[in-house]
Amino acid sequence: MKKIAKTFGLLLCGLLATGVIPGPPLLAAESVDVGAVNAYAIDNMFLFIAAVLVLFMQAGFAMVETGLNSAKNTVNILFKNLIDLSLGVILFYFIGYGLMYPGDAFSGGWFGFSGFGVSMDAPDAVGGNLHPAVDFLFQVAFAATAATIVSGAVAGRMKFEAYLIYTVIITAFIYPISGMWKWGGGWLDALGFYDFAGSLVVHALGGFAGLAAAIVLGPRIGRFNADGSPNALPGHNLAMSSLGVFILLIGWFGFNPGSQLAIAGADNTSIVMVIATNTMLAAAAGAVVAMIFAWILFKKPDLTMALNGLLGGLVGITANCDSVTFNEALIIGAVAGILVVVGIKMLDMLKIDDPVGAWPVHGLNGIWGGLATGIFGGHPMVAQIIGSIAIPVWGFVTMLVLFLILKAAGILRVSRDDEMKGLDISEHEEEAYHGFQIFSNQ
Repeated sequence: MKKIAKTFGLLLCGLLATGVIPGPPLLAAESVDVGAVNAYAIDNMFLFIAAVLVLFMQAGFAMVETGLNSAKNTVNILFKNLIDLSLGVILFYFIGYGLMYPGDAFSGGWFGFSGFGVSMDAPDAVGGNLHPAVDFLFQVAFAATAATIVSGAVAGRMKFEAYLIYTVIITAFIYPISGMWKWGGGWLDALGFYDFAGSLVVHALGGFAGLAAAIVLGPRIGRFNADGSPNALPGHNLAMSSLGVFILLIGWFGFNPGSQLAIAGADNTSIVMVIATNTMLAAAAGAVVAMIFAWILFKKPDLTMALNGLLGGLVGITANCDSVTFNEALIIGAVAGILVVVGIKMLDMLKIDDPVGAWPVHGLNGIWGGLATGIFGGHPMVAQIIGSIAIPVWGFVTMLVLFLILKAAGILRVSRDDEMKGLDISEHEEEAYHGFQIFSNQ
C-alpha cells in the first residue's frame, strides 16, 4: 500500500508540475499582507464576541427586573425585555443606525442621516477595519441596553401597547440622536466630551428616561402611605435577580473592552486588558461599599443594595475605563456604591416608585461616570459637565413629553383592578407559574 501511495503521489506531482492538472493560483508575496489580514479577522471576531456578550445582558436585565418585582408581573416583564430587543433591532437597522452614524463628512452638528439600513460591502482586509455587519451588531446591542433600562422602572403598571410605542421612539430616534452627538462626530464630540463606552450615551439616557416614566406613571398601589412614608414591596425571587446581576457583570466585559473596537496588536491588547481589569475593580468596589453604607443606615446587610451597588460601579466606570488607573477605578466604583444607596433614598423621599433602582444605578451613576472621566481621566472638565447635563436632559425631557402624551390619550397605565390582578393575566392572559395561586397585596 505504501508503494502504491508513493507512486500515486509522484504521479500527481508530475501532473501538477506539467500543468495537466491546474493547481491553485499562486499569490505574489508582496500582494498580500498576511499580518493585516489576520488582524482584520481577529478584530472582527473580537467585536463579534463582544456583541454577543452585550446581547447576553438582555437576559441579565430580564432576570434582575423579574426577580425584583411581583410574581404576577413576570410574563409582562419578560415580554417587554424580549420585544424591546426584537423591535429595537429592526428599527435601529432601518433608521437608528443611519441617524447615529451620519458618515465621515458629518462633523460637529446636531442632526445627520447616512441612509436607511446597513451596508453589506466588506472593507479592505486590514487590521482596525470592521465589517459594517459586525459594527451594526455591536451598536444595536447598545441600543437595546438603553431601551430596556426603562422596563424595570415601569414594572407592574404600564400598558403593553404604551411600552411598544416608547420602544419605537427611543430606539429609532432618541438614543441615536444623542448618541450621534458623541459617537457620530456631533457637537459634543467637537467640544471634547468623552464617553468611552456609554456611561452617559447609554446608561444615563435610559436611566433618566426611566425616571420620566416613573414620575408620569405614579407609584404602584400600596408603595407609599397617605403620609408619604414608603412601604417595601419585596421582589418575589432574589435568586433570579442575583443571577441576573452576575449575567450583567459577565456581559459588561463585552460592553467595555469591546468598545476598544480592536484587539490585534500589542497596544490594543494591552488597553483591552486594562479596561477589563478596571471594569472588575469598579464593580467589586461598588458592591462592597453599597453593602457597608446600607448596613450602617439600615442596621442589616441588604442584598439588593449590594447588587445594585455592583451595577452602579459598572455604570460609573464605563465612560472612563480606558483612561484611569486601577486605584482610580476602585474610587469610582466606591463612590458609585454610595450614590446607589443615596439615590434610592432620594426617590423614597420624593415618592417616586422605581422598583429596580433604574435611576440610581443608570441615571445618577451615568452622570458620575461622565464627571469622573474629567476628574480622573484627564479629559476637559467643562466638556464633561456639558455632556453630563445635555444627554440626561435630552432623555428626560423627550420621554417626559412622550409619556405625558400617552397618559393624556389614556393608554399609559393599566386600571387599578388590572394592576391588582397582575399584568400577566390582565395584559397577556398567561401565567409564569402555572398551577400556583399567587396572592399579592401589591
